[in-house]
Amino acid sequence: MSTDLGERPVATSTERHRHRSWLLLAAAGWNAYVWLTRLGLVLDGQNTGRFRIVHGILIAVSLGFAAALAVVGWRMRQEARGDRR
Repeated sequence: MSTDLGERPVATSTERHRHRSWLLLAAAGWNAYVWLTRLGLVLDGQNTGRFRIVHGILIAVSLGFAAALAVVGWRMRQEARGDRR
């Protein structure tokens, strides 16, 4: 006698794309939120110029990654909905 309790329903490719797109969009949003809120701390008058430069570069790179994640996530979302041309 076999039971199917351990088996999950198989997700379609479209469902997987939709779920993964939400993950990418959430990661992009979180990354942007974290670094944009830290921007004020970096630009505070008490920090040295070198500190501002290094952290400014880190912020720019991280926001670039967030933008790339958002673009990929948005395109995956469009493909999952069938809007991609």
